[in-house]
Amino acid sequence: MAAAHDKPKPASMSTDQRIMKDEKNDASSGDIHETLVEASTENQLIRHLGNRQIQLIAIGGSIGTALFVSIGGGLAKGGPGSLLIGYTIYAIMVGLVNNSMAEMVTYMPVSGSFIRMAGRWVDEALGFMAGWNFFLYEACLIPFEISAINLVLGFWSDNIPPAAICIACIVLYAEAEFWLSSGKILLICILYMFTLVTMCGGNPQHDAYGFRYWSDPGSFAEYIHEGSLGRFEGFLGAIFSAGFTVVGPEYLAMVAGEAERPRTYLKNGFKTVYWRFGVFFIGGALCVGIVLPYNDATLQNADTGTANGSPYVIAMQNLGVGILPHIVNALMITSIFSAGNAYTYCAMRSLYGLACDGQAPRIFKKTLKNGIPVYAFALVMVFPFLSFLQVSNNTAQVVTWLATLTQGSQMINYIVMCLTYIFFYNATKAQGIDRRTLPYFGYFQPYCAYIALVWMIIIEGIFGYTVFMPSKWNVGDFFAFYTMALVAFCTYFGWKIYRRTRFVPAAQADLVWEKPAIDAYEASHIEPPTRFRDELMAMFFGKKKRQNYMGEDPN
Repeated sequence: MAAAHDKPKPASMSTDQRIMKDEKNDASSGDIHETLVEASTENQLIRHLGNRQIQLIAIGGSIGTALFVSIGGGLAKGGPGSLLIGYTIYAIMVGLVNNSMAEMVTYMPVSGSFIRMAGRWVDEALGFMAGWNFFLYEACLIPFEISAINLVLGFWSDNIPPAAICIACIVLYAEAEFWLSSGKILLICILYMFTLVTMCGGNPQHDAYGFRYWSDPGSFAEYIHEGSLGRFEGFLGAIFSAGFTVVGPEYLAMVAGEAERPRTYLKNGFKTVYWRFGVFFIGGALCVGIVLPYNDATLQNADTGTANGSPYVIAMQNLGVGILPHIVNALMITSIFSAGNAYTYCAMRSLYGLACDGQAPRIFKKTLKNGIPVYAFALVMVFPFLSFLQVSNNTAQVVTWLATLTQGSQMINYIVMCLTYIFFYNATKAQGIDRRTLPYFGYFQPYCAYIALVWMIIIEGIFGYTVFMPSKWNVGDFFAFYTMALVAFCTYFGWKIYRRTRFVPAAQADLVWEKPAIDAYEASHIEPPTRFRDELMAMFFGKKKRQNYMGEDPN
């Protein structure tokens, strides 16, 4: 197995020959567990995440404040029709990205995931840019969620000091657990049931409003301009709202280096992304458009006001529902903590992956005995202090700044994933690897990657178009929209010039890398993999103690 921080080297033999040579060297030890321990000394992360944890991390990262609060901004700009169409199209595009990531990550489940794949299979400079972009993206989402907590708490009182909220969140984020993600599932179920019951007349006003708001005030709102142009701009506003809300594959990819049975559990996780997109994001867009008209005055708070900006809370208050808004806001707080925990996890692992490849200080490779990158964690914990911006500014304004800043970074992540897959696809063809033999076979490739790549590049370029309109120019807004694009440009070309990197030829891409050690680890398992529901049952009714491949108790 290649050391985790080694640079890509030109291939001097075919892929098949290299695999056979590595397998022969592994077998010569006579003890597969000894081989695994020696091979894993460079990667200090421990493979201890089971099926349950992987699924909850994926849910924790992909479902945050945006689905419950910020989605109202998309409704106000585009109306229910534009919101549903926009979220559906964007979910399909991210699904194409997921189809590409699933194939690469299940084949090579390494720490750092697509960040290190980009550096090894495309260009070292791309890996450097992708790593720092993803780190900043995840790290800046933490203060976004902290600011959002203040927004939600404002539902009960406007007198809670923002500084106290910031300090409490910084302390408590470190103690958040994966099971908080289950609160999101409960919250979504409550909101969907609220939509179904109330639209059929089960509300204090006994008003069976159904799809009334799709005809009055209408399905498509006008935004900025009037007429057809205004409705198109409203549709773009809904698309951009989806661009911040609809996420998923990157969170599964980042647990690859710590997943038990990675080629089984990660494959299952990537497959569930498709139905999660349909149920959570497309379903959420439909429900929001049903319960509230896009011209509701209070809806403007989704971007510039208080916790009442949640479209669900507004709808409950309009209908005279008493207790449920308090329950929903309480669950929103647990949802925000869960998302912050996932962002912290991914930021740490991305910085660790950069350190493994020599693109960040080596100190960030240092881990505790339980596999936590301790110094990477310490640096990530600096970013929550950005939430103190809300002490001197309007809370919702800070939320909007951070949301806009991270949205541009998120689309860059997907651009990198698609580009990396295209190079991976070409490398498998050049080296004679049959993709149908891989743990996950992505259908309709490489067209999925090309379509998603073009889409993400277009959205990245135009999502801040309003700042270029006459009388709309604002330097602060320009940098909010395009700072991360400028950072990506500088980090890519800066590293490329500094290290004089080149694109990796398809025939020389290192498709062996850590594959022999991962194959051996997978083969060392005797018991069949556990199912998600079995792990849940074990968690509540007693769990059998087991050892990981390092001979240690992962629990």
